[in-house]
Amino acid sequence: MRKTALLVLASFGVAAAVAAGELAGVTMPERKNVNGQVLQLNGMGLRKKAVFKVYVGALYLTQKSSDPAAILAADQPRQMVMHFLRDVGKDRLVEAWKEGFAGNAPAAQTKLAKEIERFLGFWRDVAEGEEVLMTYVPGKGTSVSFGGKEVGTIEGKEFADALLSVWLGPKPPSEDLKAGLLGK
Repeated sequence: MRKTALLVLASFGVAAAVAAGELAGVTMPERKNVNGQVLQLNGMGLRKKAVFKVYVGALYLTQKSSDPAAILAADQPRQMVMHFLRDVGKDRLVEAWKEGFAGNAPAAQTKLAKEIERFLGFWRDVAEGEEVLMTYVPGKGTSVSFGGKEVGTIEGKEFADALLSVWLGPKPPSEDLKAGLLGK
């Protein structure tokens, strides 16, 4: 019954947010331990480009919330997971990030230019089935991992907020993806 309901929602173009963490054949755990703190799956969403399924995004927070402003205001650990459903080249990813920062954190582009450039430098070609994790821990910063291997950390909550704004800001990759991450 639940799968049928998800299929019906998906057929109407609605991003299905699921508590147990399954979307487009990708299963995410309900909870994760990050830096000694339990994070809960807030929601999941599917990123599509034209007819292609690109990745399943999952947002983990210390406390569930459907309010983007409250999520960004909280100085708590959080993690964004991108589970890729297809191969995507580095150039496309970097271009998408640049568009995301420009549309959702324009003030940060100047103020955080060095941090954003460093973040963009972490990216490489991503293979189908690979997971990229962006984990913010207060006092440490945002670490980026590809396939379980950390490639770097960028200090500061301000960068972490600009990064998460790419999905939760006024011009997300898609409104359905944003709604899914917010558990709506």
